[in-house]
Amino acid sequence: MSETDTKVTTPAPSSGGAGLSARQVQIRSMVQAMGMLPVLIILAVGFHYATGGRFFTPQNISIVAQQASINTVLASGMTFVILTGGIDLSVGSILAISAMMALEASLIPGLGLLGVLAGIVTGLVFGVINGALIAFANLPPFIVTLGSLTAVRGLARLVGHDTTIFNPDLPFAFIGNGSLTIFPGVSIPWLVIIAVIVIVISWYVLRRMVLGTWIYAVGGNPAAARLSGIKVWMVLLFVYAVSGLLAGLGGVMSAARLFAANGLQLGQSYELDAIAAVILGGTSFVGGIGSIWGTLVGALIIAALTNGLVLLGVSDIWQFIIKGLVIIGAVGLDRFRLQQGTRT
Repeated sequence: MSETDTKVTTPAPSSGGAGLSARQVQIRSMVQAMGMLPVLIILAVGFHYATGGRFFTPQNISIVAQQASINTVLASGMTFVILTGGIDLSVGSILAISAMMALEASLIPGLGLLGVLAGIVTGLVFGVINGALIAFANLPPFIVTLGSLTAVRGLARLVGHDTTIFNPDLPFAFIGNGSLTIFPGVSIPWLVIIAVIVIVISWYVLRRMVLGTWIYAVGGNPAAARLSGIKVWMVLLFVYAVSGLLAGLGGVMSAARLFAANGLQLGQSYELDAIAAVILGGTSFVGGIGSIWGTLVGALIIAALTNGLVLLGVSDIWQFIIKGLVIIGAVGLDRFRLQQGTRT
């Protein structure tokens, strides 16, 4: 997390670093860089022993990675948005309508692979609409995306005539159920590969492109960013477009995994998991501070927690309660650790 923090916020010499030895500064930087990774490790090891050694089996690790994939893609887009101080509550609904459009297009004889493009473009269109309303009409992101959450969900139901669209011969089903063989006996699910590619590209944009600097600047101080010549409207339009596009990709991944989509149920509460992954990863709700690698760790924490509770046979009711408490506790612990690390 510190990798991004140091890029955006340059502390004054008289703050946390004054009076510390070089070794103490190095240790503090390492602790900050680890972020929530220790929580993920402790959680995974705890579940491994609690389930009698079932958590760290190759099959279960593959399941956890696949479960985390779609949320990782959504959370990557959410990271861009939250870094600017915004929020996108519509990603679950956009995922649903994108999956519906992908399946509709996949039913076209001889052109079924167009479903992938249809799903991604659908997500991009709705993301651009959100961004335009926020950037040009100066409407609050919370209100715009809350409205989109409901309106787009309704459109998703209209697309499928309020029924489930199913395609048993889905031409891009390999995305959701296939694997890429790396070595004989070693293969990686395509869902995981896509999630990793999204993370790497997101990191490159945020850390290696001028646009990434602008995103952090807008989140840190929009007024100052505007005065420095940054086109704030363009940045806002971009981040919401990215969030929509990745939600569309998530819709294609979901459709490929399930061979089906339902406008009423698919994607319900996915926006909450995406936001939780971003916040668990250390991205600040006020904007300007965060790391895409932290978001990846956050998504893995949520997937590991869900998987571990299922292995333990915990009921759905208690899963919701435990997940909520663990997320709140983990974030509180991380904030306390970072506050302690900045003291002399």
